[in-house]
Amino acid sequence: MQGRIKYFSAAFFAAALWGFMSIPLREIKEWPSEDILYYRIFVSVVLIWLFIFIFRKKQLRADIKHLKHLPQRGRNRLLWLTAAASLLIMGNWFTFIYAVNHVSIQSAAFAYLVCPLLTTLAGFLILKEGLSTIKKISIGIAFASVAMLARGSFQEVCWSVGIASLYALYLVIQRVIQQVDKLNVLAVQLTICSMAILPFLLWQQHPVPLDPKFWLNIVVIAVIFTIIPLYMSMYALNGISSSTVGILIYINPIIAFAVAILYFHERINAQQLLAYFVLLVAVFLFNWGTLRKVLHKFA
Repeated sequence: MQGRIKYFSAAFFAAALWGFMSIPLREIKEWPSEDILYYRIFVSVVLIWLFIFIFRKKQLRADIKHLKHLPQRGRNRLLWLTAAASLLIMGNWFTFIYAVNHVSIQSAAFAYLVCPLLTTLAGFLILKEGLSTIKKISIGIAFASVAMLARGSFQEVCWSVGIASLYALYLVIQRVIQQVDKLNVLAVQLTICSMAILPFLLWQQHPVPLDPKFWLNIVVIAVIFTIIPLYMSMYALNGISSSTVGILIYINPIIAFAVAILYFHERINAQQLLAYFVLLVAVFLFNWGTLRKVLHKFA
């Protein structure tokens, strides 16, 4: 039981950390969203490869050996899947950063309430995964909450669904990518992202930011809100199920909503509050089977 709590805590704190990400992003709001994305990726690439070369050489050598023994068709498939996932996660990061700084923190938080539902729907439509009746009902309720929000702010809903859809498709591809270390895959994906954005960075000719405030927050975002929570999530999966980790991900948008309302004083009207409540009902129904098992384990 004590060992399980260690993994449970890792998953909890990973999700909790992501909930506070809007704070450093708002600190550098005056810089263009694309610059924040570019330098977040570059700093993350450098730090994640340093981490792998220092602490995870064994996993890296194992993956290289695995790739050498793959048939050409398997290598090509893995390459295309990794490239597609790279573009999706880059798009997710950019839309999230833009939404936090130029739309609303609530729209970004709402995206990660909808995301697990969209991920399941994408798995059902693309991967032909099974979908129970109660989950189909919960997805229908979730779309009803999205429609309610759209009546109040169509722009915010579009951003929320866009952010969630990009990340949902990214997760679907991550499910398909098997038999390779997830941290190594992430490092390769970030490297592909950095190669993809380098021409845009050179073309736009924005001056390199010199303000220490910018670089301090970029390093904080790269380390505390990118590498550490991703690693903690993977570490948690060594001791608890992926469904338990999935339940804990909902801590992220709950904290993000609290930060938006209590720290940044964003306003919320009655219609939005009702839509969020309807979505929470959908989330509860969607996860009822898993939640019941998790509560039974820790009772």
